[in-house]
Amino acid sequence: MAVKRDILMAGRLEKSAQLSAGKQPDYANLPKVDNLTLILAQEASATPTLPLLTAAAREAIALLRQQLTEGLYENISKKELLEHSLTLARRLYKRKNDPSLIRVINATGIVLHTNLGRAVLAKAAYDAINKVAAGYCNLELDLENGRRSSRHEHVRELLIELTGAEDALVVNNNAAAILLALDTVACGGEALVSRGELVEIGGSFRVPDIIAKCGVTLREVGCSNKTYLADYENAINENTTVLIKVHPSNFKQIGFTAEVALSDLQKLGQKYCLPVLYDLGGGCFYPLSEKGVGEEPQVTELMRIGPDILCFSGDKLLGGPQAGIILGKTKYIQLMKNNPYARALRVDKLTLAALEATLRLYLDMESAYKNIPTLAMLLAKPEELQAKAQKLSGLLNEAAVGQVNVTKGFSQVGGGSLPAVELPSSLVTLQPNKCTADAFSKALRKNDPAILAYIREDKIIFDPRTLSEEEIILVANAVRNILLDG
Repeated sequence: MAVKRDILMAGRLEKSAQLSAGKQPDYANLPKVDNLTLILAQEASATPTLPLLTAAAREAIALLRQQLTEGLYENISKKELLEHSLTLARRLYKRKNDPSLIRVINATGIVLHTNLGRAVLAKAAYDAINKVAAGYCNLELDLENGRRSSRHEHVRELLIELTGAEDALVVNNNAAAILLALDTVACGGEALVSRGELVEIGGSFRVPDIIAKCGVTLREVGCSNKTYLADYENAINENTTVLIKVHPSNFKQIGFTAEVALSDLQKLGQKYCLPVLYDLGGGCFYPLSEKGVGEEPQVTELMRIGPDILCFSGDKLLGGPQAGIILGKTKYIQLMKNNPYARALRVDKLTLAALEATLRLYLDMESAYKNIPTLAMLLAKPEELQAKAQKLSGLLNEAAVGQVNVTKGFSQVGGGSLPAVELPSSLVTLQPNKCTADAFSKALRKNDPAILAYIREDKIIFDPRTLSEEEIILVANAVRNILLDG
């Protein structure tokens, strides 16, 4: 062992001596931050943001210093170092100066793409945002009497009128709605939930976790595939404070299954004076099932059953902005409004403006699907999608960008909604003639505006369901330019 240790030590000493004897990098050739900033400022086409320019220059030089230390550049001249510094600094400055949140063209066919912001807002909604954002507004002011009012009132009556609920409240997302409801009606007690409804949604967010965070003890009832009303009733005890039902928005159980209907659970809650909380998730106002799209229950139908508390998202099947909408009995909604969490979870003026405008479109249900992009995309007719696909493929063929075909396929709803629903669509496939599908997909994402498609069998797939007529032209131009640039 001693001999082995001596050999290892000798090897380390020899390596250290070799490094010491080697040529050290010449940091003196690195440009000065002030000089590099001045050059960048002089070559800028527009007035630069000097603090960001200086930060970019400093980071570029620090990166080059690190690379020199690692021996990346040998025998590099001062002039070459300057050019490297400028290239790095320009790239860093662009990254710092450009907005992080940008427009993306969704060519995936996934209507409620969570990574792309879910529902596309109706024109009425973003017009309302522009009006409110351009100046002051009556967010918490009653213009009739000049006194302070509540921001919750702006959409409350609309929600009541559209759904038949006793009362309504809006917070910043559905997770916040569940958090507020549980903290209000169940804190310190036990919540009964079916084992088959302990779901996980996007981002590893789990129903059991939020129940625990509210200081509520989770008590599972039934089995993963079958739960009966008796399972709930047998589990009720002096510590039970709420009965919970969760709509399986992002998965579907098939086969040997059974679940408790909301109406039956509501009757059980009334029998034992326990509130029933239904986490609906998606929140559908339009009769999609009548149009052949899934079997999602409508909010109005559920409210006729009379759940104590019903929660759902604003930016899914409703087609509005991100929000958590809470409907239910007045006594519970009022308790939630008085909960300190309500202030922490409240929505801002822009969300309220967009939500109100979206809800107003549902007052005319006959034309709602034409004016709400989410509904229009979900209900797009096969001939419309075929025409869009032919238009895009024609433009791509004119540009001779590769092998282009139109084929039948399916779109997805996305956003944890209607998981088993496949929407028939016409897809455009492209096999680029100058690069791989992976490289081309990356180039599309770097385009301005960025374009997101998907890859299958080394081909780029464009689904026109989520593309407007204007975006079809933009996609075709981007594909041509990318391939022409090599």
